[in-house]
Amino acid sequence: MDLNTIWFILLTVLFIGFFFLEGFDYGVGILLPFLGRRDEERRILINTIGPHWDGNEVWLIAAGGAMFAAFPQMYATMFSGFYLALFLLLIALIVRGVAFEFRSKDERPRWRSTWDWLIFIGSFVPALLWGVALSNLARGVAIDANMHYVGTFWDLLSPYALLSGLASLAAFTLHGAIFLCLKTEGDMLERSQQTARRLWLPTVVIILTFVVASYASTDIFQRLGVNPGVAPLGAFAALLSIGYFIREKRHGWAFAASGAMLALSILTIFSGLYPRLIISSLNPEWTLTIYNASSSPYTLQVMSIIAVIFVPIVLLYQGWSYWVFRQRITRHNLEY
Repeated sequence: MDLNTIWFILLTVLFIGFFFLEGFDYGVGILLPFLGRRDEERRILINTIGPHWDGNEVWLIAAGGAMFAAFPQMYATMFSGFYLALFLLLIALIVRGVAFEFRSKDERPRWRSTWDWLIFIGSFVPALLWGVALSNLARGVAIDANMHYVGTFWDLLSPYALLSGLASLAAFTLHGAIFLCLKTEGDMLERSQQTARRLWLPTVVIILTFVVASYASTDIFQRLGVNPGVAPLGAFAALLSIGYFIREKRHGWAFAASGAMLALSILTIFSGLYPRLIISSLNPEWTLTIYNASSSPYTLQVMSIIAVIFVPIVLLYQGWSYWVFRQRITRHNLEY
């Protein structure tokens, strides 16, 4: 296995970590204005992700850094060609972060309600756009022989891409509802339980529709073959099992199944892409791969040494933070 492949695997792992962890963050933010009927209840919901949301976004920063260092041509093509889409994503994330900090600076109901809705918007937009982004990587975009994106912003919003965005939005919202079942008590727990139960079946329908559309719009499943392998089959089994675990109120298992569904779905997409990074819809020969878009072998060697040292440290630290803040959020331990 060469270093190009190793860094493709590491990039896949970083995106899996981001979708798993930031997924429930987005879900909680999307559900915030609907599950929290009073100010105190909305504060409880925010506090469930308060110690984690900014740390979870580090996975995105790490993935962007790895992309920049290991596959700079991919980074350049995405951040120049998809500039407007990434700008909207960045604005949404900034608004979301500011809203978390500013919400409690004033006790007026209108002030807090405004920031709560901005948290919703700042969670809704990225949850939708990430699905759109992944579908475009899998389906292919207009890249010329110079590795430049020559399409428009609207070309990225095809019906298939929007369906993918809807699938990621539904999956993240369900993931967030299940997370709230682990972190709340009383009425809020019951409300989160009911929400997760109602979201499960529509999520299954949307994701299965997206899978069928993927057979027609991409070559991901054709490349995987008649037997697609453990990842897609495991993702499907995990998706179906979520409904059972929710009904049985086994929330820990439901969250594990939801996380497995997200992780295995990302693994399926990246497995179908390999060794490609961004598919050119104009000419297959213009596709960016882990070889024509990579850094020099020396750069990959140095980065590999750094990753071996620091990735375990980051994992241990984040695991420790989740252990420290593992308790449920109630009115008695609520902090503003």
